[in-house]
Amino acid sequence: MTLWLVGAKGMLGSAFAEQLEGLGESVVKTGAEVDISDRRAVFAVALEKRPTHIINCAAYTRVDDAETHASEAERANVIGAENLALAANETDGRLIHFSTDYVFAGDAHEPYDELAPCAPKTVYGRTKWEGERRVLAVATEARAYIVRTSWLFGKHGNNFVQTMVRLLAHQDELRVVSDQTGRPTYAPDLAAGVLRLVGLKPQRSSPAKMGVYHYANAGATNWHAFACAIREGALRRGFPVRTRTVVPVTTSEFPRPAPRPQYSVLSTRRFESASGVTPRPWREALEAYLDELEAAGDRA
Repeated sequence: MTLWLVGAKGMLGSAFAEQLEGLGESVVKTGAEVDISDRRAVFAVALEKRPTHIINCAAYTRVDDAETHASEAERANVIGAENLALAANETDGRLIHFSTDYVFAGDAHEPYDELAPCAPKTVYGRTKWEGERRVLAVATEARAYIVRTSWLFGKHGNNFVQTMVRLLAHQDELRVVSDQTGRPTYAPDLAAGVLRLVGLKPQRSSPAKMGVYHYANAGATNWHAFACAIREGALRRGFPVRTRTVVPVTTSEFPRPAPRPQYSVLSTRRFESASGVTPRPWREALEAYLDELEAAGDRA
């Protein structure tokens, strides 16, 4: 068995790399040196290494920048995804590809399941949705898993938790939107759950049926409540906290180039049923991440 970890140096890729340690399987790790929008470059790696599994953690995720850099987002999120699916076909392997809650309109009132209609409102969301469709269109014998996730945080990458910890140390007051609701996701939890889903952990276990799944840590929240939980956790650990007040504000008070979904809570029932994995509550996952920051001395 040979695993090709694409985008190995990013937040999610790093989480997978840690999970794959000690697995006893051959792992090929690539980053920016392999341009996944270049089909020849992708096939050169695939035909040399003959991966049984391609784990695609590479993506263009700068949501606001994508509005003016659509071609860059398309190369990574659409063309790159399609090339990796074709490479999986060529090596008779399986592709594990990641997508986002931004494929939905964000105007629902109950959690989105995998069959909910997609209606992205941003360039980022549209490219991720088109990437999904390209993967499903070219993956022979349905040799692909697509896992949508939301509000990702973890080591080795910029994320909301890290940003809040830094701001808490320097600002008297923080203003955070309270009218956007979703489910935070801890990158190591996502990696562990997906490896269980596809039959890689425990080793050689039975994989679930291929297709589209949702994964996020349990419990819905909004950004303001999330920020308050981060502040509470930082205070308990003795992190430098200057901020006395976290003020709830509306999305309209903080206009962004790319509109954010008002409600993008993902239903994970299909994932739980297929994998036997029940995501832990996001508050527990947040505590685990803050513990990591404390252990690393990264307090601000």
